[in-house]
Amino acid sequence: MIANSKLFRIFVPEINFKLMNNEIQCIISGKIAVKYGTTIHSVSNNLGRSAATGSLVKTDKHFKIEETKKLKQIVGAQDLWVKDIKLDNYISEGAEQKVYLKDDKSVIKLNNAIYYLSWIDYFNSLLLNNYFFPDTAYNLLGFFENGNILYSVVEQLFIKATETTDLNNVQQFMQSNGFNLIQNNDYINPKLGIIIEDLHDENVLTNNGILYFIDTVFYIQ
Repeated sequence: MIANSKLFRIFVPEINFKLMNNEIQCIISGKIAVKYGTTIHSVSNNLGRSAATGSLVKTDKHFKIEETKKLKQIVGAQDLWVKDIKLDNYISEGAEQKVYLKDDKSVIKLNNAIYYLSWIDYFNSLLLNNYFFPDTAYNLLGFFENGNILYSVVEQLFIKATETTDLNNVQQFMQSNGFNLIQNNDYINPKLGIIIEDLHDENVLTNNGILYFIDTVFYIQ
């Protein structure tokens, strides 16, 4: 079983985790470019500078409320409000996002970042996804507000499953790349200090024998 992954294509059979960890740190900081990373880095860096002037810590229950206010200001300043979004071709939704078909090649996802303590953590997750899985990279188009809820608007390649994903194949692939199963469908790579969650058969699709990771949640320890 193979996957559309930077891990598999470049680092297997012998993974240089030290080199990869350095690359990841440079990607998060913006020193190394990643696919569709320009807008993500711009918003995240501006938000990070703004948050640095505040007195609240990320674990404070009011932190994300204040962070969201600052993010809206940045979105306005960078002209990143998406106003012409079409919500007709609804596909599915979960707690954190709604998915719409844009055309036969891509989907639009609205994400409220509810799974993250901060928006910056969410942006880091996008960058990590685009690093590890460039074939299903997220293109941050901008932001959309509905019912006083702020959503990111990302575009992603539309993957059509040709068969049901065997989670044993997912586990084998992840373990071969240094990610150990924690519980359910969550994995950790202790050498990289990265957790990736919720890799069930709706978030990892199989097309002609290839695994496509279409919905990832990354956390940096």
